[in-house]
Amino acid sequence: MVPVWLILIPLLTGLVSFGLQNAKVVKAWALFSTIISTTLIIAGIYFLPPSNLQFNAVWLTMLSSNFSFKIDGMSKMLCLLTAISFLIIFIAINKNEYKNSKSFYALMLLMQAGFMGVFTTTDALLFYFFWELALIPAYFLCSMWGGEKRIQVTFKFFVYTFTGSLIMLCGIIYLYFQTPNQTFSLESFYNLHLSHQQQSILFWLFFIAFAIKMPMFPFHTWQPDTYEQSSTGVTMALSGVMAKMGIFAVIRWVIPIFPEAVNHFNNIIIILSTIGIVYASLIAIKQDDLKRMIAYSSIAHIGLMCAAIFSQNNMAMQGVLIQMFNHGIVVIGLWVVADAVEQQLGTRKLSELGGLAQKAPALAIFIVVLAFANVALPLASSFIGEFLMLNGLFQHNILIAAIAGTTIILSAVYTLNMVQKIFYGNTVALTEKAVDISSNIKTALIILVTIIIVLGIYPQPMLNLVK
Repeated sequence: MVPVWLILIPLLTGLVSFGLQNAKVVKAWALFSTIISTTLIIAGIYFLPPSNLQFNAVWLTMLSSNFSFKIDGMSKMLCLLTAISFLIIFIAINKNEYKNSKSFYALMLLMQAGFMGVFTTTDALLFYFFWELALIPAYFLCSMWGGEKRIQVTFKFFVYTFTGSLIMLCGIIYLYFQTPNQTFSLESFYNLHLSHQQQSILFWLFFIAFAIKMPMFPFHTWQPDTYEQSSTGVTMALSGVMAKMGIFAVIRWVIPIFPEAVNHFNNIIIILSTIGIVYASLIAIKQDDLKRMIAYSSIAHIGLMCAAIFSQNNMAMQGVLIQMFNHGIVVIGLWVVADAVEQQLGTRKLSELGGLAQKAPALAIFIVVLAFANVALPLASSFIGEFLMLNGLFQHNILIAAIAGTTIILSAVYTLNMVQKIFYGNTVALTEKAVDISSNIKTALIILVTIIIVLGIYPQPMLNLVK
């Protein structure tokens, strides 16, 4: 019953949130919900018997579609990431930051329910339902709160992702009719013996939908604008968790169902991913807007994960599995810092900042740890994941690994440049009036930095989780 409760808790508390009025009460209610979800997934991973991690019940008999859920190693990690991410988001957000806060928290909780459903269901029709359940609240969150251009940008985001969802639905329906008993069971899809031509067509139907969600080059163009124009709380959820839906789906669906097509197209995907790594990193170096820099950094890291998946190397795949969690933690930390800077100083432009470490020493300490993790230095949680991915790529193709490996150098350039421009040097007119971070932001960053350091020193628990 654990997967069912992981969905029901945010779903029900989200619906209740629509009826609450006081901003303080709404935030406390959302925090309560995420604390329960986090406690439940931790209990499910470490204390409850495996029988509690799956559930099956009849849903649509006519279509042979069931309420079927299972939490395996990858699901454990991503459900844990989802729970922690929303906990951090709700801690870091100021209760007065959003107008009509009850709708904001309600939609965020509904999006969390969608994420949990995607990561746990083993029924294809239900998978599509939760895939869309995560998208719809995201659309309203992006369009209702954010920058001046949020409506146009959100429309582009919706068109991209909804188009991907529709072509995926076509693929799901086709697979349904290929199963012997016409069922939406994922296990039945795994047992299909599709021709090479069938696999080739279906591969692109599914992969494009998932590549848009990651997003991967060249399907990434909605991402920087959406991350820039959305409110930071929403951006944290999109980059920390929603991007992992695409990677998860490639591993869960594309790799096992279309093995011949994967073997045929893997080099194309690896080359596109590698181009995306270098392209996004170079653009990140040139950014003056802190949000856009983090957005392009995320594209580069996702590109490395995608390339590692299609190298079809066990070591690389292990690296991808743990890097999904680590990247989510690090990127959310960077967004917390970006939001703290913008909320206090009213700007995200690196050229307008400087010397903030003199006024906000605690924030400076946190950003240095996050910067080291983003660069994947040893003793930071990201190191082991990137090491395993690059090692696997090296075994697949030395040249590709060498080009992809430039992400370490390029990420060091834009990340350390960001730290230097914002936090070091002389203070400017804006930073002269700065003060250190509030207790809620400090609490959020302490949790994230603790996870980064602990998993950097001792990553074995995460490696055991995804076996």
